[in-house]
Amino acid sequence: MSESANVIETDHLTKIYGDKYIALNGADLCVPRGSVFGLIGPNGAGKTTTIRLLLGLQSPTAGTVRVFGETMTPNAVHLRRQIGFLPTNPRFPRDMTPIAYLDFVGKLSGLPHEVRKPRLAALLRAVGLLSASAQKIKGFSTGMVTRLGIAASLINDPELLIWDEPTSGLDPEGRKYTIDLIRELGQTKTILVSSHNLGDIKQVCDYIGILSEGKLIFNGPVREMTRFTHTNTIELELNGDIDGVSDRLKAAHLAVHWERDHTILRLIFDETGDIVPGLLQVLQVIADTEATLITINSLQDEMVDAFIRLLEEERGHGFSRILRAAQAGDGLSSPAGK
Repeated sequence: MSESANVIETDHLTKIYGDKYIALNGADLCVPRGSVFGLIGPNGAGKTTTIRLLLGLQSPTAGTVRVFGETMTPNAVHLRRQIGFLPTNPRFPRDMTPIAYLDFVGKLSGLPHEVRKPRLAALLRAVGLLSASAQKIKGFSTGMVTRLGIAASLINDPELLIWDEPTSGLDPEGRKYTIDLIRELGQTKTILVSSHNLGDIKQVCDYIGILSEGKLIFNGPVREMTRFTHTNTIELELNGDIDGVSDRLKAAHLAVHWERDHTILRLIFDETGDIVPGLLQVLQVIADTEATLITINSLQDEMVDAFIRLLEEERGHGFSRILRAAQAGDGLSSPAGK
């Protein structure tokens, strides 16, 4: 097995269904070894298609997938045995028990009896299903089914985990459990998590790939997304002589536009300018009065803001970009095979 810096690499990965629907269009994806990688995008963006191609469950129309340094194909069983996969809303044989199902998965993974049995018991305890280990799966809640799916994805102690929408349908407790588990597993494994929930991705991922209508529009460290963010609106919650603050602000020459809503001062800055001078002016006015500053809040979530900006940029410039690529002879290649 190759020890390359990236556990997953794709090169111009493309999938076209029936010569009609382009599910994935020339994606160059890199998942660094030891990272927690978030694959995000709106529903229908191509996330599940990408995962199927990464697992070799489908063949690409064009391009390649390399996992652990080797080309992934439908026949690459040895590669899939090193991957723990959790599908969206997993379904299991309803009349089996968790013990029976995990034992079955362990056998498929080639684990001997002396390894399989202790491991499945430890996993059932770890995902909180030990007390339900003899119950039939058909009586399980959504959260219990997801936990069983997590255990199944870990039965062969894989180096790489690929989880597709692992928090889908979970209640707040189940979502928190899953997020905490991803954070813990990310200390020792490479994890690719697909999600349309930016809040989940923001909590655990250090790398991110953003899909929009089958096109990978960003692939890199989460920290690099800050160049797409802006925070041009800040709210200050005040107590005390708020009327006095308003009067002084009206008389001052400020580098910021402001509005008042009862106890809230809303500061609106120029998107392209520095917010510091205007903010300092307002804070000094507050300090010179009998008012007290209680909280300072940004109205925008930076991850959400960056995501929206990337989508807007892609959709706003996509046509001109495609024309430039076509003129350079780098348009969508002809389908090669299925």
